Amino acid sequence: MWVAAGLVVVTVAATATARLSGAGAGTLVAAETAARVERDLRFAERKTGGIDVIDARTGSRIDELRPGADGFIRATLRGMARERRRRGLGPEVPFRLALHVDGRLTLEDPAIGRTIELQAFGPSNSGAFARLLPARGTIQAALDPRTH
Repeated sequence: MWVAAGLVVVTVAATATARLSGAGAGTLVAAETAARVERDLRFAERKTGGIDVIDARTGSRIDELRPGADGFIRATLRGMARERRRRGLGPEVPFRLALHVDGRLTLEDPAIGRTIELQAFGPSNSGAFARLLPARGTIQAALDPRTH
């Protein structure tokens, strides 16, 4: 009985020590969260009710969100813009859309320090954002482990 209790205490202590020190987790976390494909985006409202999607690095327009369409993208941006206004921030800092090594698609707002895991909202909603990434061939090449 004492041996079993001692084994439990040693196991719990070793687990707690590993968790608190972060032993062995650093490289795994870094590899899982690394982005293979990313694009910095700005969004500009149009007089027609549409929203231009602009590549923040090149300044080129990559898409237009038409009125009455792209509801998930619009709602997501509306929530982030509301938080920026609440904090007294403007649109100067672009949003970052990233496809990660592990297949996750995220939208980050560096201005407020918030990241949204887009795949949590289902394939059609995350797909709405995925189309804003660079060309499909670029994404497939970036995710191919043979190229890295």
